Amino acid sequence: MVKAVLDEQFQPMALVVRDFVAAAEKAGSQDLSISIERNDGYISTYKTKVYQDGIGKDDENFKFVERLTKTLLWIRGGYKIIIGGSEKIAEKIRQAYTAQGLRAFDVDFMSKVYERPFEVEHVAFKDAPETREAAAPVGRHLDGCRIGFDAGGSDRKVSAVIDGEAVYSEEVVWHPKINSDPMYHYNGILEAMKSAASHMPRVDAIGVSSAGVYVNNRIMVASLFLKVPQDEFDKKVKNMYLDVAKEIGDVPVEVANDGDVTALAGAMDLNDGGVLGIAMGTSEAGGYVDLNGNITGWLNELAFVPADYCEQAMVDEWSGDYGCGVKYFSQDAVIKLAPAAGIELDASLSPAEKLKVVQQLHSQGDERAKKIFETIGVYFGYAVAYYAMFYEIKHVLILGRVTSGEGGNIVLEKAKQVLETDFPELDQKIRLHIPDESSRRVGQSIAAASLPNIQ
Repeated sequence: MVKAVLDEQFQPMALVVRDFVAAAEKAGSQDLSISIERNDGYISTYKTKVYQDGIGKDDENFKFVERLTKTLLWIRGGYKIIIGGSEKIAEKIRQAYTAQGLRAFDVDFMSKVYERPFEVEHVAFKDAPETREAAAPVGRHLDGCRIGFDAGGSDRKVSAVIDGEAVYSEEVVWHPKINSDPMYHYNGILEAMKSAASHMPRVDAIGVSSAGVYVNNRIMVASLFLKVPQDEFDKKVKNMYLDVAKEIGDVPVEVANDGDVTALAGAMDLNDGGVLGIAMGTSEAGGYVDLNGNITGWLNELAFVPADYCEQAMVDEWSGDYGCGVKYFSQDAVIKLAPAAGIELDASLSPAEKLKVVQQLHSQGDERAKKIFETIGVYFGYAVAYYAMFYEIKHVLILGRVTSGEGGNIVLEKAKQVLETDFPELDQKIRLHIPDESSRRVGQSIAAASLPNIQ
């Protein structure tokens, strides 16, 4: 194992899974499946081995299965967990995933997203449901006259795209996160769309890229509408992109998470599929394009996916869970590691300012700051190996303010060292990239414009 120099208690998930399964097989194992069901009956099933029930390893079994379940839930998204195999483990998972249980946050979040009560079911291993995924191709459509809209927290970008060429683009500053009136958002989006439409002979399709969770082009959870009261959100926000599109014309509209669209823009630029995009900024954001170049409809909320098995790991304030990606691949990770590196940060600074201080020290050749980025690189190498258990990956793109400057290169170097040392088969298969400006030729709003298919 490559040591995380500033975090001695770090227990990477990828190694834990490997070692746990090997130990269970040695001691006498049983098969177990974890299935997650989401909208339209789509199901993802993951199979593993655990210890036999009743040999004194029941607590270990539960912890292991719970971490895997949590991973699948936040990568795929869903409202139902189906455990195939041990009834004992299924019952413990059921208790954890209730409104009062250990994972009450996850239950509440998923119920809202999928508008279904959350449930946990047990079946015999042989009756575990088969994986059934969405295979509809999304993106890379460049024919016709299209609007591409990219809704950010501080600015909104729109492009008029004719046969893959942006004929007009504009960027407008706006403040969606502090506005409680949904008409502010509606009028801002409509104005952007009309502005793009006025530069084309007609509009054939509209594609939207925005932070948040979208199911069937409806807004289920999104930080842009943070201040909008829940009853207003349900009435006026959920269908907002569909409603705006109707005003532009009765044309196909496709809404996707901005992480997925970033991965799509990367895939279009690399002219390849199997792209996992990870942005390390305020939090950890993820997006994925499969081997065929399609967006999958998965959640890809990697901020909530466990990276560290150690129960003493840092707890995320929002979800109340330990060891999750948000504290390993964001500015919080830099701040968390600073004291261990011997760097004292001024408590009055904002998180973004604290990150800047560490980056500045690093650019001046400070070895303490370098150790912070080396540690994040080790975390990341093991996380890529773990993500590769759930995604088919050929390329990993890392973006976001944590990776800017020399720190990003160190993160990549260290991650590569982890793969070379512990996962040589993945090292052969997966390429790690930091996209430079020149390789971002396909912009976010143009990639967004390519989302809908014109029939």
